[in-house]
Amino acid sequence: MKSNAPRKEVGDLLLASGRISEKHLELARRRQSRLNIPQHRAIVDLNYASEEDTYRALATLNHLDFVDLTALDLDPNILGLVPVKLVLHYRIIPIAHQGGLLTLAISEPPPLNEQGNLRLLLGKRLKLVIAPPSSIHSVIKQKYGLGADTIQQLREGLSGPGMSQEIVLDLRTSEEGGETDASVAAFVDQILIEALRLDATDVHIEPYNTWIRLRYRIDGLLQDVPVPAGLRQVYESLVSRLKVMAGLNIAERRVPQDGRIAMKTGKEEYALRVSVIPIKNGEAVCLRILGRQSLFLDLAQLGMEPEQQSIMENLTRLSQGLVLLTGPTGSGKTTTLYAALAHANDVGRKIITIENPVEYQLEGISQIQTHDEIGLTFSNGLRSVLRHDPDVILIGEIRDTETAEIAIRAAQTGHLVFSTLHTNDSVSAITRLIEMKIEPFLLGSSLVCSIAQRLARRICRHCLAPDPAVPDDFRQEMAETLGIDPGQVQASRGAGCVECSHNGFRGRIALYEFFLVTDKIAEMLQPGIRTSELREAAAGDGWRSLRSQGFHKVQHGWISVAELQRITLRISQIPQLQPHLQEAHPAQSFRHPAGA
Repeated sequence: MKSNAPRKEVGDLLLASGRISEKHLELARRRQSRLNIPQHRAIVDLNYASEEDTYRALATLNHLDFVDLTALDLDPNILGLVPVKLVLHYRIIPIAHQGGLLTLAISEPPPLNEQGNLRLLLGKRLKLVIAPPSSIHSVIKQKYGLGADTIQQLREGLSGPGMSQEIVLDLRTSEEGGETDASVAAFVDQILIEALRLDATDVHIEPYNTWIRLRYRIDGLLQDVPVPAGLRQVYESLVSRLKVMAGLNIAERRVPQDGRIAMKTGKEEYALRVSVIPIKNGEAVCLRILGRQSLFLDLAQLGMEPEQQSIMENLTRLSQGLVLLTGPTGSGKTTTLYAALAHANDVGRKIITIENPVEYQLEGISQIQTHDEIGLTFSNGLRSVLRHDPDVILIGEIRDTETAEIAIRAAQTGHLVFSTLHTNDSVSAITRLIEMKIEPFLLGSSLVCSIAQRLARRICRHCLAPDPAVPDDFRQEMAETLGIDPGQVQASRGAGCVECSHNGFRGRIALYEFFLVTDKIAEMLQPGIRTSELREAAAGDGWRSLRSQGFHKVQHGWISVAELQRITLRISQIPQLQPHLQEAHPAQSFRHPAGA
């Protein structure tokens, strides 16, 4: 007897297990109907249930097994049983082969006729299992390379019968290569889209003799991205495509070139800063991804401690003075500066910036980009800015004595000046400026605050777990700094999950070190003053080092012990170097300034 009961869907199973609510299920059904997509996709798109829970329910509904591909050690011999073309077309991963039965992981059960086609093409009995699309995408990218389908099409198009090497080269470099150019453009798009999906800040593409290296900078560290084996054959076309997009000269391969690409995905707009340099095996490309979405324009989101945020807010309200941000390249100084400017931006104040380059557009703020080749340097531009009646000035970087002198003068004549300086910690900014021939009495009357900054990788919130392996010396140091018992020290780490690509980190958080120039500090300033003296005096007024601030982040589970050690590593903590340091300098303990 045929049942009239409606067929269950994925949402019904998730609702029964308490994974989603009835309201969420109703909204998912509306999206399913409006876009004519499967219900499980609608649920994942709306983020009402995790991808793993949703596809487990899909597997249950279809009486299939569910597998986590990231936990499997895939055998290359089994992967070789399915042609790459079929893997990329059907989005399938072969995971086991026994007794003529081939097990294939797929994200959605194909129709029966498609299953029949697969059996005929592979000549084997098939067993299907369900895996999340993200894990299938990850395995394809890892085992076959990013954009493998596009490069496969290119290789097939460039290796037809009777095609000579000269003709292939002509197709790769032609501006009217038809399908070839379209495929290269598609591959470039795949590189950029994947970089955006992973929240990368930079893309590095480097040619070597027989292979191409592609790396993304994610959370401050470079990560290799597998690429298809045939990419080296079409690399020149890839570089030419990027040059065309950036408005560069595709015929010039002997000198470095810089350009800019504007791109849009959905409602988000991005800008790519392009740098091409000639190296031994071709041209290396670096793309810096810039976009408003990567800015935290709210001071509360930067990672400052409550008292630090209060100080920063008060600094943006000052009528005059110099505020410096210090730290290495890539430590987030620009983001912090823009957040401060956004907080200082109101109708009653005129704000002008002079930068190189202008990386982000801010509404209501006049922004100038320097051009050294035509004489628009920081110092020359700053003189013109001062004649434009500003209230707040942002100088991208103090690089020389002339710029430093003008900035100091501006801070003394009724302007609030923000700028950056390359020093290792906040206190060193004082000695650096004195070395640049700035008079100590001028520095004491104009510099209000120096802020050192570093970016630390944030522990993934989805796989946060206690860290049982905290070194005893670290635990003791952290307990003394926080004023707690060593047994109360808490530390966490990321166990690794799908959400963080199994590396345990997702996103970054800033560590700040505030050095306020009090009357006591100002009176101490004189030529030849040592940083250690300033640091000792500042500690008496409440100054805390980056490492000390990092202990608070560790205690609250934001960053790991290993990450804090990476950022504030002290040379004296490296076991291999300790005997040599003691032999060479028995009376000193060397350390990185950030760990002071």
